[in-house]
Amino acid sequence: MPEKNRARQGKHEVSREFTESTGHAGELHQQAGGKHPPLTTQTGAIVADDENSLRGGERGPTLLEDHILVEKIQHFDHERIPERIVHARGFGAHGNFKLTSSLKGISRAAIFNEVGVETPVFVRFSTVAGNKGSSDLARDVRGFATKFYTREGNWDLVGNNIPVFFIQDAMKFPDLIHSVKQEPDRGFPQAGSAHDTFWDFASLMPESTHMLMWAMSDRAIPRSFRMMEGFGVHTYRLVDEDGKSTFVKFHWRPKLGMQSVVWDEALKLNGADPDFHRRDLWNAITEGNFPEWEFAVQLFDQAFADKFDFDVLDATKLIPEEILPLRVIGRMVLNRNVENFFAETEQAAFCVRNIVPGIDFSNDPLLQGRIFSYKDTQLSRLGGPNFEQIPVNAAKCPVMHLQRDGHMQMNLQKGRVAYSPSSLQADTPRQDPHRGQASFAAPMEGDKLRVRAESFADHFSQARQFFYSQTEVEQNHIVSAFVFELSKVETKAVRERMVAQLANVDPKIAKRVANGLGLQGDITPAATTVKARTNLSFSPALSILGNAKKTLEGRKVGCLVTDGSDAGVVQSLRAAAKKMKAGFAVVAPKVGGAAGAGGKLIEADMQLAGGPSVLFDAVFVAVSADGAKMLLKEAAAVGWVHDAYAHCKVIGATAEAKALLGAAGVTADKGVVIGTDANAFLGTAANGRAWEREAKVKTVY
Repeated sequence: MPEKNRARQGKHEVSREFTESTGHAGELHQQAGGKHPPLTTQTGAIVADDENSLRGGERGPTLLEDHILVEKIQHFDHERIPERIVHARGFGAHGNFKLTSSLKGISRAAIFNEVGVETPVFVRFSTVAGNKGSSDLARDVRGFATKFYTREGNWDLVGNNIPVFFIQDAMKFPDLIHSVKQEPDRGFPQAGSAHDTFWDFASLMPESTHMLMWAMSDRAIPRSFRMMEGFGVHTYRLVDEDGKSTFVKFHWRPKLGMQSVVWDEALKLNGADPDFHRRDLWNAITEGNFPEWEFAVQLFDQAFADKFDFDVLDATKLIPEEILPLRVIGRMVLNRNVENFFAETEQAAFCVRNIVPGIDFSNDPLLQGRIFSYKDTQLSRLGGPNFEQIPVNAAKCPVMHLQRDGHMQMNLQKGRVAYSPSSLQADTPRQDPHRGQASFAAPMEGDKLRVRAESFADHFSQARQFFYSQTEVEQNHIVSAFVFELSKVETKAVRERMVAQLANVDPKIAKRVANGLGLQGDITPAATTVKARTNLSFSPALSILGNAKKTLEGRKVGCLVTDGSDAGVVQSLRAAAKKMKAGFAVVAPKVGGAAGAGGKLIEADMQLAGGPSVLFDAVFVAVSADGAKMLLKEAAAVGWVHDAYAHCKVIGATAEAKALLGAAGVTADKGVVIGTDANAFLGTAANGRAWEREAKVKTVY
């Protein structure tokens, strides 16, 4: 090997402690009480580099001969039977995709060429870390996987609700998931990252820092699947009829706009309704309020990629919309629930390698590993190579190949010829060089080596950009999330090391987190080769609150009633909510309802203990004076109002309810509307939460 290449082997920035530990003589060894043995493959061969997959050139494709990567991922893929290792808790629905703007001349894919044509889809939303039995509102990345049943075959766009990821190279994916899953010796915690092993890993992997900002933001606790964005994460290629390539990033934008919950609300929702997200999606479709997303692309050429501040093959980076605007090209509507959860949602198999002619891969090293991993996982989960015959996975176009037999073969495969070339049958399928999948003829050069490109080395600039692109309220939530998560970490050195990494993003952020943790003294930033840039323009498009829609459409209003409540007020609220396309539910001390002021029964949708205010986006307290007095000694009622206030929700109330509001600690602000004017209350609620209240109800670090 030439000297210059030998020097570049394994060049990749991790923290200094971790780098030393991989050399078998670092501080971590001393902390652990001795030297670490060498890492080996399953056959005992010592591994020289466990950080980088083998590729052709620094930015070249990952090589199939990388037996270390294949062994590591293949073993990881087969760790669970039959539950998915990641994205185990999911919920899906059927729908259709309609192209509204053609990409003819950019991609030869039919799905991108024929405006107005509807393509059937199946979408599965999921959490990443939790098991099937975990709850919906865990702080976690959300999977957003879409199977397009195109006339040219199935295309699986397997993405997340966050446009970046924790790692740059698929070699580290098993390590990431092992760290965030239950700790193997004790089997807990479930569906959460707030524990030692995850933060130990994250604090030693600076490349995770940008994603950590997203994971600690409100993006990780969405209000609904219907109110979150989706991203393809990686840079892909579109290829036209002449073989010309255009880079692309895929985006989903919800019609209802984005919305999240607050952390205390998420915790209580997990207790009140662990199926909150799946119930919300099911009910919306059942009621005809079909969830809808715009499909948009960021298109760019090699010249843009060469000039952009960061490497477009780095999955820990994004391209701000202000630099490269989104082009909306289609619309997706989910309009049909599954008929059997197991047969459809649970058996749905998404494979990153499933593309159609006109769509192609880039050399993103994380994407390259996913191309292998997903199919390998499904072979284990679904019993063998014929899982594509399961109806939810089956293509809706003709399928003709020479693959035969295998476990669970459902098709009657006729004829004597199962090979190519052949001359014994006139109707066997043949390759079609004109219509078939053709990979872009990307030039390749470079040495075969394990290396991380220097263009991947900036781990902090976009993390800083993301933080300061948020509103002040959202910044406070990110800091609070870091404090909460790290406060669950028992190992002080891990907490300190993570704060030192945050200091590379911005010392002020690190100081705020350190203050929340009670860490004393100066903060020394972790060693890094590339310091965060402070001259990046902020990206307002990255903020949820900065782009919030003033609407109640798709949201839900809760109304608390007692005996003596004014049925007319309740009815006017229901009618006004319906007009604004919001759901409405009456909550009463008894599920049978309450006797209204005129003796007329006010029917209840929920009983007080089973209908807490966390289930609603805004609440109205329509109790009578006697009802308010009665509820003062009912902890659930006081808590119902208090939680709504603490979660900064807009609260409407009759004048008779003031005693209950006072017991719950409610004080006047813009988000408290007294009176029976339904339009005044709902109009205020449509503006969103009363965030100015937050500093009064919780500590802001």
